[in-house]
Amino acid sequence: MSKLQRRVVAAAEAALAQHKYVSVVDVLVGLGWLTSAHVEQWRQGRSATLVRLAAVDGARLRDAADLLGEWARAGGLTPSDTAYLSGSRDRTPLLFVGNGDETIFRTHWLSPDLSPARREQMVQRQNKAPDLQVVAATGDWTCAECADTGPYRIMSDAGSLCLTCADLDHLEFLPAGDAALSRRAKKESTLSAIVVRFNARRKRHERVGILVEERALARAEEQCLADEDARARRRERDTVRRAAQDVEFQAKMAVEIQRLFPHCPPERATEIADHAAVRGSGRVGRSAAAKVLAAEAVTLAVIASIRHLDTDYDRLLMEGVPRKQARATIRPTLDRVLESWRG
Repeated sequence: MSKLQRRVVAAAEAALAQHKYVSVVDVLVGLGWLTSAHVEQWRQGRSATLVRLAAVDGARLRDAADLLGEWARAGGLTPSDTAYLSGSRDRTPLLFVGNGDETIFRTHWLSPDLSPARREQMVQRQNKAPDLQVVAATGDWTCAECADTGPYRIMSDAGSLCLTCADLDHLEFLPAGDAALSRRAKKESTLSAIVVRFNARRKRHERVGILVEERALARAEEQCLADEDARARRRERDTVRRAAQDVEFQAKMAVEIQRLFPHCPPERATEIADHAAVRGSGRVGRSAAAKVLAAEAVTLAVIASIRHLDTDYDRLLMEGVPRKQARATIRPTLDRVLESWRG
């Protein structure tokens, strides 16, 4: 088995364990050839093809897709041709490499453990038209049709449009924060759009709210007032349940760290797991691969801990040393600690 094949299989197994199906996009992100931010940019319609954002060329993307197909067929997974549409106003079909047959990229591989009913439900959900995505403006921009500007813009075949030119200016903005209200308002609204804003520190777009019809928002508020007490009790139960799940997951990660790095001090393994797996932190321990304790993701959590606690990395950053240079400088120390922990 080639090195690329092993990496593709590891990424595919992690994705399959996480959500009972695996796509080429899942594998490309797992390989590190794309980031979730790249995928989001592509899905918004802000890149003509996915390969433009990838760290490799189209031939390598096809190689990974071919290897995924071989592994999936050998494992008895069910292929499902999936529609990929952008979240732009025109719902433009998304392109992966932009030349040749792209069926291989659109195929999702479904777990053989799914029941026929569950499989059909998953296929319908995957082929459902995506939510419209509106971007909260963070800088100067100009509408492609009216040459005006505004607080929000949405992509179209002509370029970025203001809400007026996109026929969305009658919608009300509902900030994120109340999940029940947002969910009900979106359900009640005939037309809606997800609003995202670019987070420069995390280098990705993050959801900040939704645009919905005014009447839909009013109906959703009435529904939320009617069952507020019941939802409060449910939140309390969910908080206790999630806390128990986090403790169990952190313990399992600590055990996996000790398996991969037998000479890592037990208290340090526990410390790494507790830090990496904090819910909502965005750290590697909360990634899809880490949640199924994939070796690569667990190793990345260990490397991050060593880098910050056992080397001069943080001091170098504080002194203004560029990130890549700082990582190269501390690499010998990092490798030495890793090898000593591996034994």
